[in-house]
Amino acid sequence: MRPACLPPRVVSLVPSLTEALVWLGLANHLVGVSDWCVHPAEAVAKLPKLGGTKTPSIPRILELAPDLVIANHEENRRRDVERLEAAGVPVWVTYPRSVRDGVALLRELAALGAASGALAGLVDPIEATVAAAEAARPARGVRVFCPIWKMPWMSVGQDTYAHDLLALCGGENVFAGREDRRYPIVQLPEIVAASPEVILLPDEPYAFGAREVAELAELDIAAAASGRIHLIDGTLVSWYGPRIQRAIETIRPLIAG
Repeated sequence: MRPACLPPRVVSLVPSLTEALVWLGLANHLVGVSDWCVHPAEAVAKLPKLGGTKTPSIPRILELAPDLVIANHEENRRRDVERLEAAGVPVWVTYPRSVRDGVALLRELAALGAASGALAGLVDPIEATVAAAEAARPARGVRVFCPIWKMPWMSVGQDTYAHDLLALCGGENVFAGREDRRYPIVQLPEIVAASPEVILLPDEPYAFGAREVAELAELDIAAAASGRIHLIDGTLVSWYGPRIQRAIETIRPLIAG
């Protein structure tokens, strides 16, 4: 449950929201973060690291006596949330599944105690960028393949933040119709059959690199023929927060060509 105001002692297990809290001037509330909370580097360097998003150390979190733990429905495990709640620690479980949800969450965080100018100076420009991208969306999207994993290949699926970001940037997610999993497992022949015009290869959670570019460039697909296989900063498609504006400004041109 979202608190009425940000309490003095907060643990964040969500990398993008750790960054957002610092960006909004609320870093003094943070007493611990996950191992994956690496931005902004200088601000988080001095904070206790409490394990991965999927493997947090509950005893170490409890030792910090937090007033609130911020988690995410997808990034953190339900059983860890339940253990914290059973120990009497309030947990705010966030779950943005669209870019608009991400902006709304920034507004919620700002309302918990950020300086009076934070909304106008920080959040409003991001919302304006989102609105402009919505107004400029083409009638026909460019067919995009954006995997998140290899061995097996896994694609961004529908009802995810990354899917909505691709759509906002003018993309048509080629595996959006797969409803068997939120992140569908796909084979190379399926990628060929999907005929993507653009492929975006993020560097997290799987660190795609030159090897995967070369592998996909051998396929009989439009993206390979036109050389539109791009390595990108993975945080741009998965971190909902201060990076939304840069994500749109970076990914829209890659999709539009």
